[in-house]
Amino acid sequence: MKSGNSIRSPYGLEIIENCVACPQRESRLFCNLPPAALQKLSEITSSATYQKGTTLFVEGQTARGVFILCAGHVKLSTSSSDGRTLILRISEPGDLLGLLATISGKPYEVTAKVIEPTQANFICHADFLKFLREHGEAALRVVQELSEAYQTAFAEMRTIGLSHSARKKLARFVLDRSAHHPFENGSLSSALH
Repeated sequence: MKSGNSIRSPYGLEIIENCVACPQRESRLFCNLPPAALQKLSEITSSATYQKGTTLFVEGQTARGVFILCAGHVKLSTSSSDGRTLILRISEPGDLLGLLATISGKPYEVTAKVIEPTQANFICHADFLKFLREHGEAALRVVQELSEAYQTAFAEMRTIGLSHSARKKLARFVLDRSAHHPFENGSLSSALH
């Protein structure tokens, strides 16, 4: 696929140019696939670094494909017609961004904005669907990922919808988010702005 295993970017990130040589292989959704699938994944990905403030895709945009977040964090948000924005979550390395839209063929349901220097590997829509058809292990992992996202969304709706006061709703939401997505050095406050 790409020459070399890793390089340093202007943002200080160690850029992994080859999925087979990724140091995070054991802890990520696609990184510990069987060798043939991992090699094919490396062949169809396009790696890039993004500076803070870069928008990967916008809510309502036709889905072009998925981004596999390798390093950094991305804010996923949705907006109302009157301009209000709701941050849904902060993505972690290993997350697949744009997965639901790419699989369903519908527009992206959220906006993805980079909140710190980030590396992401992009796979176009057609290549990604072909990859899933040819590699059952990868397809099963995508189904598991979508199932977990559905269960998390359902649990959050239940917690917020069934709480009796706004104070309880906010407290429950903050506690649940901090348990699953801890932030260090004030990065949550900087991510929200």
